[in-house]
Amino acid sequence: MATQLTAHFALEELACTQHREFDNTPPPEVVATLRTTAARMEEVRRLLGGRVISVSSGYRCRALNRAVGGAATSAHLTGHAVDFNCYGFGDPLAICRTLSEADIAFDQLIEEGTWAHISFDPRLRRQVLTRRAGGYGLGLPE
Repeated sequence: MATQLTAHFALEELACTQHREFDNTPPPEVVATLRTTAARMEEVRRLLGGRVISVSSGYRCRALNRAVGGAATSAHLTGHAVDFNCYGFGDPLAICRTLSEADIAFDQLIEEGTWAHISFDPRLRRQVLTRRAGGYGLGLPE
């Protein structure tokens, strides 16, 4: 039975991993953060026309984050970040364009090539980035 955090997002979905060798169970303080993240993802879903969002990564324990090459300060560690697609809406660039132009609070929005990353870290800088060869650049491609 799924632990619903909001109407469309479950705890298990925001803490899932294909790497079964890790116990990626979020601690209680992260579950509270994931509840807030899920509520903010409901707003993302609304902005994307109410279409289904497919989460590929949410919370990551430190060992899992290391294993997948995540940054040591990744917002995934605290449950503030979600990597996702919304196939019924469009590609990650279309998703990022729409969200960057909307009145939604976020810390980072990154067009990663094959997925979109959004972070709701409390800094809420509205930083928009694109993954490029060798790193990340500010803004989205034309």
